[in-house]
Amino acid sequence: MGKDEYLPLFETRVARGRIVYLVYAVSVMIGICAVFVYRATHLPAATQAGRWAWMGLFMAEVWFTLYWLITQSVRWTPIYRYTFKDRHSQRYEKVLPKVDILVCTADHTVEPPIMVVNTILSLMAYDYPTHNLSVYLSDDGGSEFTFYALLEASHFSKYWLPFSKKFKIEPRSPSAYFSKVCQPLDDPVMAQESSSIKTLYEDMKKRIDDATKLGQIPEQVRKEHKGFQEWDWVSSKYDHPTILQVILIDGRDPKAVDIEQEALPTLVYLAREKRPQYHHNFKAGALNALLRVSSRISNGPVILNVDCDMYSNNSESLRDALCFLMDEEQSRRIAFVQFPQNFDNLTKNDVYSSSLRIISEVELPGLDANGGPLYIGTGCFHKRVVLCGRKYSKDEKIDWSLENHTKVEESTHVLEETCKILASCTYEENTEWGKEMGLMYGCPVEDVMTGLAIQCRGWRSVGFNPVRKGFLGLAPTTLLQTLVQHQRWSEGDLQIFLSKYCPLIYGRGKIPLKHQISYCCYLLWAPNCLATLYYVVVPSLCIHRGISLFPKLSSPWVLPFVYVILAKYGYSLGEFLCCGGTFQEWWNDQRMWVFKRTTSYLFAFTNTILKLLGFAKAGFALTAKVADEDVSLRYEQEIMEFGAPSPMLNILATISLANLFSFVGALKMVIMDSQFIVLDLLALQILLCGLVVLINLPVYEGLFFRKDKGRMPTSIVYKSVIIAVVAHILALH
Repeated sequence: MGKDEYLPLFETRVARGRIVYLVYAVSVMIGICAVFVYRATHLPAATQAGRWAWMGLFMAEVWFTLYWLITQSVRWTPIYRYTFKDRHSQRYEKVLPKVDILVCTADHTVEPPIMVVNTILSLMAYDYPTHNLSVYLSDDGGSEFTFYALLEASHFSKYWLPFSKKFKIEPRSPSAYFSKVCQPLDDPVMAQESSSIKTLYEDMKKRIDDATKLGQIPEQVRKEHKGFQEWDWVSSKYDHPTILQVILIDGRDPKAVDIEQEALPTLVYLAREKRPQYHHNFKAGALNALLRVSSRISNGPVILNVDCDMYSNNSESLRDALCFLMDEEQSRRIAFVQFPQNFDNLTKNDVYSSSLRIISEVELPGLDANGGPLYIGTGCFHKRVVLCGRKYSKDEKIDWSLENHTKVEESTHVLEETCKILASCTYEENTEWGKEMGLMYGCPVEDVMTGLAIQCRGWRSVGFNPVRKGFLGLAPTTLLQTLVQHQRWSEGDLQIFLSKYCPLIYGRGKIPLKHQISYCCYLLWAPNCLATLYYVVVPSLCIHRGISLFPKLSSPWVLPFVYVILAKYGYSLGEFLCCGGTFQEWWNDQRMWVFKRTTSYLFAFTNTILKLLGFAKAGFALTAKVADEDVSLRYEQEIMEFGAPSPMLNILATISLANLFSFVGALKMVIMDSQFIVLDLLALQILLCGLVVLINLPVYEGLFFRKDKGRMPTSIVYKSVIIAVVAHILALH
């Protein structure tokens, strides 16, 4: 194609309305400066009560300002990407590259096999030549029930893939499709086939669920497939040899065809070797094992990795990603294409603020403008050579047509035995795996660290958020699950910031300064706990002694405080509504902002410091993907779930009660003050305390009014009341 004939495979558009945002940001900064002037000029004398409380509040405000300035790095000029798949098809349909899809699961009790196979089936059914697709499942739980489910899925795929492609259905996860499809269908042929396929699916689901519940694989199935013999050598899920089974493979398995005799994608099960004396490096170790095994079997130049609960919601996502990776002029420096995390089970008003709406719609596009979004560990398409350690070169070029012809001709049995070595515990010893090759080790958020390392080798990434979301997963359905998930994320992020991989150090001279700062928006989540805890506790406790930490209501100095508050939260609400949210959803987001900063981030910050001092070890907590029926019902009704005892819930309950006691006491003081001196002196403090009380209304319900199993445990009620009362007694003296 000549230069003059070149038409890009994607385009980039800059977000509109940046002038409005500029005016808002500058005006808020002026307001903040005025607040600082007030703090500096009205510092209480050394002999006055509340001097230290005042200084502490000043330091909290300094931190909030610093963090707010950091977040501006991802908000100045967000960019949005749009693809031209028709152009890509015209140029590359005959030489489409192989794509290896890597899926990870770790525990069949937390991540049910039927959920895993729905994800697998949705990926196998991509709108893409099946002989160029290979799907690999890493099962770190080493469960024969997950393997059995994969076998069942391979049989069902013979019917599901032709049906999906014939009628161009979306989504292509059977569970998601059958739960959303409207009956009766307009097309009688489609209606008949859909009914037949649904029956096959329900039968498969029943067999998988029955086997899992009974803890027993059907004897007939066990005899028919040699793969189950591998479990004869398994001592436990932490101590077993490599289990690798090629279930379907194009060209060497006559059964790897569907009912229309079309090839099925290659399908491989892997449970890498586990031994107690070897650290397995969690998800990063699993993905690196899959990288090596897939390079031997299919060696696709494009890698997609997906969490086992993130099914494909858009069968054209793969072609979208290739528009970025194969553009003749713009793709040479692109290492990976990151789709945002979206969720299928959100409630109407997103009670636990799991949608990550502003991150997906505003912040990741802002990161894209600065050098590329983070790698978030799922829904990400990589160039294999980059993920395996290659540095960027100006002469970088991948010949996709040549890559297509890489084939291995061994028998399936020989291939399995050869690949088992690649997933052994000792294979990585004295190699660069986990350092310069594959995903990096040593951090709970290995994906973020890996993406940063790739960008520091000269590459960039792009983000893509199509109207029809590429992937949909399962958000936590209880408050505690949500808090634990954010603890894991923020803890890993802070570990990166305090390590040699801190972007301000590791990225210096390698990526732009604005890109380094952009990473800090997330790496500094955890330290927000200190300032937030101070702000929601100390001002309310000072009310009892009449200690004012803000300007009087009658003072002109109150204006900067009021403006900053109204401007910040007014813009936040407008931004949320423009991104498709509701007012109640925004309010839930503000509530969870406080909850996470006072619990998840506090535990993350504390654990990180303890690990640095050698008092704690690294761990990885899975978020449960299933819930009891009554828990699910309360979640759908947007009733907060407090049922499980936890130190995090202790903190939430104590803070809520401390503010409630202070607010009631403040109202009493105002009512008894006929001259309104108290209201003038403590208005902003009382307003802040009342706002915290309003945010905590669901907590009060859980503490005192609810009778269901999702209420606050009795032990937490007693402890929080006692601690809150003691705190107030101490505050009065």
